[in-house]
Amino acid sequence: MGWFANAFELLAKGGYVMIPLMICSVVSVAVLIERYFKISKAQADVTDVIHCAKDAVYAGTPDRALSILEPVDSPIARVMHAGIRNRHLGERGAERAMEEQGTREVAALTHRLGLLDTIITIAPLLGLLGTVTGMISAFHVIAAKSGISTPTAITGGVAEALIATATGLAVAIITLIGHNHLQERIKNIVSEIEARGNEMVNVLVEAGEEPRSEIKRISA
Repeated sequence: MGWFANAFELLAKGGYVMIPLMICSVVSVAVLIERYFKISKAQADVTDVIHCAKDAVYAGTPDRALSILEPVDSPIARVMHAGIRNRHLGERGAERAMEEQGTREVAALTHRLGLLDTIITIAPLLGLLGTVTGMISAFHVIAAKSGISTPTAITGGVAEALIATATGLAVAIITLIGHNHLQERIKNIVSEIEARGNEMVNVLVEAGEEPRSEIKRISA
């Protein structure tokens, strides 16, 4: 635990600005971990479930397809479920239903990522603020009559400035790396949702679930 005490002692020399920086670091780590597990769960392979649902639609039993997809905790399954559930609205209606569900799923995946954006922006600024306050402290010592005879007081202000700057940059860099990684994974999920949604629209049309053709037959 000696290294922890040394690290804490070093960070404590960064001044009062270290308090919001530490809060930013804790929030960043918590959000990154929570979003990582959430997105990993959303990327679970549901290929077999989707194939079973498509087979059920082709077999003329869309209600069975709904029962297959409903218990699956996956954004892809929920989007396809929305399309099948709204098949009575026609091809365009099913597409719109899946688009709306897809929008909700993406919003759920990107939830709290705005906090990471804020931390990426504000952490370097807080570090810069610490730099300014540290240099002000150093110049105050220099301006004092006893400043020249107390070099350790001067270096203390400089150390405060450098520690705050380094901490702010470190928090921003780590958060940026994690944020971009999560964004890339979300993009992959969105691409998969779009591809699976298009597949389901084609399945509904090929299986004769498009109601507009039924309307034409009735009117004929």
